[in-house]
Amino acid sequence: MAQLSDDCFAFGGALLSVEAAAALIAERVPPLPGAESVPLTAARGRILAEDLRAPQPLPPFFNSAVDGYAFRHADLDPSGETRLRLAFRLAAGQAASEPLLPGTACRILTGAPMPPGADTVMMQEDARLEDAFLLLPPGLKHGANCRPAGEDVAEGALALPAGRVLDAPAIGLAAALGQAVLSVRRRPRIGVFSTGDELAAPGTPLGPAQTYDSNRFSLLALLGGLPVQAVDLGILPDRAGATDAALRAAAAEHDMLLTSGGVSAGEEDHVRAAIQAAGSLVFWRLALKPGRPAALGVVGGTPVLGLPGNPVASFVTFLHLARPLVLQLCGAAPSPLPRFVAEAGFAYRKKAGRREYVRVRLAPPAEGGLPLAAKYPREGAGLLSSLTGSDAFAELPEAATGVAPGERITILPFAGLF
Repeated sequence: MAQLSDDCFAFGGALLSVEAAAALIAERVPPLPGAESVPLTAARGRILAEDLRAPQPLPPFFNSAVDGYAFRHADLDPSGETRLRLAFRLAAGQAASEPLLPGTACRILTGAPMPPGADTVMMQEDARLEDAFLLLPPGLKHGANCRPAGEDVAEGALALPAGRVLDAPAIGLAAALGQAVLSVRRRPRIGVFSTGDELAAPGTPLGPAQTYDSNRFSLLALLGGLPVQAVDLGILPDRAGATDAALRAAAAEHDMLLTSGGVSAGEEDHVRAAIQAAGSLVFWRLALKPGRPAALGVVGGTPVLGLPGNPVASFVTFLHLARPLVLQLCGAAPSPLPRFVAEAGFAYRKKAGRREYVRVRLAPPAEGGLPLAAKYPREGAGLLSSLTGSDAFAELPEAATGVAPGERITILPFAGLF
């Protein structure tokens, strides 16, 4: 379980910028202790616990990069065609049993070790054969079409740093270096609550004033893309005592708690008060739309993050608060959200001093241009269909007061976020 002091953040501001919130998390939340060894087949998405240095060079030997003919560059006539006798043939997986003598060449296939004495390869389509002889044109550079030992990774070099998320390329590199297992950070145990008497679990009958709980399942799905153990803790009722008791009990069993709803200033919003009663509140409101009423606190040494109840606001605050907090607990290296530039195909007004995220659909760029972003026609933070009907968020910075058609805007694509 995470063990933070209740005053480890000690921030007293009222309205916090996204960057300031992320900086507090990065500076003051230590990675969880502990690691385990897992086979490569189970390593995808995990966080590397220690540096991986190459135990041998990659590739491990001098080899041919193409199908062709290996020879000594010193034998190549710089002024005209060179005639060399073919001595033997090497395929991938075969090593030469004898050195390549001056005045001779060998047939060599991609990946085969270069025979001793050879230092250059002519691609097969650039050479001519005449009986048992190879005819080579002039002009080939020394070492052409060869891969030296260690060209990819030198022996002892840092191949993968601790904190790296183990994706397919990283796992492939570890395998190429002969690693059957890797040491990875342990997965934080994250408990997820929804809050509110108005919520019913999907699959159960709705009461006369109820809606089905969606945020909990969205958050569990978002956590499913991170190296954590996500635990469904159900729905908290709108009662102060029950909320307080549930947070205290869950904090003792988890490395982090994630809630949605109950963090605003309403009479039935009990999460923020429960965090304050059981531990300490780090911050409450962000300079963010949608997503201002988000709360981060510490209960019994465990970080508790309360996200807004509106579904779109819950998604936005997850990206800016929950994701970096989880990755910090995992010991992962910083991982910025994916962004690119598009052209605005809409006009929009906003208040200065807060960052806003506008849902947009993207059209392919015209030749030489940028993708065109069209604003989703409705703006409500409770509209889940606005997420399924959009491709991305347009990120409007704090200093901006609006967007005009044709302006360049920053885009956060859903494909890279969710």
